Amino acid sequence: MLVELAVRDLGVIAELRLVLGGSMTVVTGETGAGKTMVVDAIELLVGGRADPMMVRTGADEAWVEGRFVRGTGGHEAADAPDEVVVARAIPRSGRSRAYIDGRLATASELANLGGLLVDLHGQHAHQSLLHPTAQRDALDRFAGIDLAPLRAARVAVHDLVDELAKMGGDERARARELDLVRYQVDEIDDAAITGPDEDDELEAVEDALADAAAHREAAAVAVAALSGDGAEPATDAVASVADAVGVAVAAVAGRRPFAGAEERLRALAAEVVDVAGELRTVGEAIDEDPERLEQVRQRRHLLHELRRKYGESLADVIAEGDRLRARLDELEGHDQRAAQLDEALAEARQVEAAEAAKVAAARRAAAPDLAARIQANLVELAMPKAVVAIEVQGDDPGDDVEVRLAANPGTPPLPLSKVASGGELARTMLALRLVLTDAPPTLVFDEVDAGIGGAAAVAVGRALARLGREHQVLVVTHLPQVAAYADAQVRVAKHSDESATVSRVTVLDHDERVVELSRMLSGQPDSEAARTHAAELLATAAGERGR
Repeated sequence: MLVELAVRDLGVIAELRLVLGGSMTVVTGETGAGKTMVVDAIELLVGGRADPMMVRTGADEAWVEGRFVRGTGGHEAADAPDEVVVARAIPRSGRSRAYIDGRLATASELANLGGLLVDLHGQHAHQSLLHPTAQRDALDRFAGIDLAPLRAARVAVHDLVDELAKMGGDERARARELDLVRYQVDEIDDAAITGPDEDDELEAVEDALADAAAHREAAAVAVAALSGDGAEPATDAVASVADAVGVAVAAVAGRRPFAGAEERLRALAAEVVDVAGELRTVGEAIDEDPERLEQVRQRRHLLHELRRKYGESLADVIAEGDRLRARLDELEGHDQRAAQLDEALAEARQVEAAEAAKVAAARRAAAPDLAARIQANLVELAMPKAVVAIEVQGDDPGDDVEVRLAANPGTPPLPLSKVASGGELARTMLALRLVLTDAPPTLVFDEVDAGIGGAAAVAVGRALARLGREHQVLVVTHLPQVAAYADAQVRVAKHSDESATVSRVTVLDHDERVVELSRMLSGQPDSEAARTHAAELLATAAGERGR
């Protein structure tokens, strides 16, 4: 709910700071004092149109700020913050600015948030129940219609239609794709890739075959150097690495200080013999084989082409082959799968139609009852001749729901958005709210009591107080019978001097309320009779609220 409202330089209001409570609060004051500017300020906070003409004479910019506390009911998201501060700046020239919790916001963001926080009823554009979707939702809530089965049926139809679309509807295009995919699968399968590392393995083979003679010669030289096999007689005392290591072992053998060195030298001698044997074996195994070399090179070229077409690596090529084979299965089984989907879609459409028919029937059955309930409330709200009709049109499920009102005899019921009188519209909204209390936490009514008085005014006050049990209700009124039912009363008074006219806002205590109500009753705040009547009104209303 709106717990604090601050206004500066808006219309005739120079400075206003108002702390509000729950339940019902009325705003009163003489005509022209600026009561409606309080409503205008709230409307600006929830995305209403900012007009530079609203800026107070002599000021450069108007500023409106509101602090809302959530968790008091309504449609707020469960994970929303407990408190939100909304502000609006209206310059005399240039575009207005909006802020949510100190962050610049767009007008649409402000409107979306405002729809969760406040609903305005009166001569204002921000009225949620004027929207066709809200009227349909209101009828559904009243009738207790469960839309979940229809939504599930629609999802099922959508999924099947989507799957059929993905299968491809153009037979010639599908045939072309089938030929291409079959060719690609055959190309990958014919390659018979042995694994993701095949090219690395072939690279090693190619290297060995391409330089076979040099490899063998290198192996022979290395073997001779290590063991002396095949080498020319050495001119030095030592002919090979093996001989050198042997000489070293003999020199230190049995000498205690060199025990560790001796052990390492013997290990080295064994390693030299082992490496020499490996070099000999590998070298002797290398043969020049031009035919095999050409085969390896052709194979590597094939693998390169596959990578160029289907992936960066052979692993990617293998994965792409798996995907293409799956797609080939889909294309080859298309007709059978399409027939299955067509059958499933026909059944899903039947289910959707049945659920839509149930919803439409429930809406059409509940519409007259809801209209009658609203109309009965309007009788108590000084619109005894009003006729309310709720039209449910369109194909099943009858999504085109429209609340219509004929305020006077002899006129056809018109959509609420086309009702001319702000007071009649506000009372219709009040009548609907009395039937459907699911609403944003703060409800604002302006001109709800236009053109009524006496017992009808008492009925309007009583109805607003009833709404105030579940919502924060703010009412701009000129009727003392309505004001008496409020839990709190705010007076807007205009003060003028030689330089300017400004309005001040005051929260009234009980005695001040008696004075204000007496002014509203008789125009004479000092009239004892009026004060007696005002005190009686307050006492009666308080007694009814306490029941």
